[in-house]
Amino acid sequence: QVQLVESGGGLVQFGGSLRLSCAASGRIGSINSMGWYRQAPGKERDLVARITSVGTTTYADSVKGRFTISRDNAKNSVVLQMNSLKPEDTAVYYCNVVGRYVVNVEGAYFEYNEWGQGTQVTVSS
Repeated sequence: QVQLVESGGGLVQFGGSLRLSCAASGRIGSINSMGWYRQAPGKERDLVARITSVGTTTYADSVKGRFTISRDNAKNSVVLQMNSLKPEDTAVYYCNVVGRYVVNVEGAYFEYNEWGQGTQVTVSS
């Protein structure tokens, strides 16, 4: 199994910054992509940003120019730097990792899509 450990959430004022970190451990194998999603009360969980193993990034339109995602492949970790935070960024942020590992000598593999437990980000106005 893959375990994810998240850190960095908290309370910040409008216009402030926060840095979220997520590290994967366990039976990781080959990670395809790592990313962050968020879920506000009463809303669906939506993509914030993700990054592939070769560094291709995707951002939600609402965070472009304010958030930056980066990845350390050697440490199996991902960081989300959040600047110019707004009250509408308030949500629980979840780390996500997609990858696969080989399960036998024939090369069969198991694909996984794992989630962290979430970290609260609150932006006050």
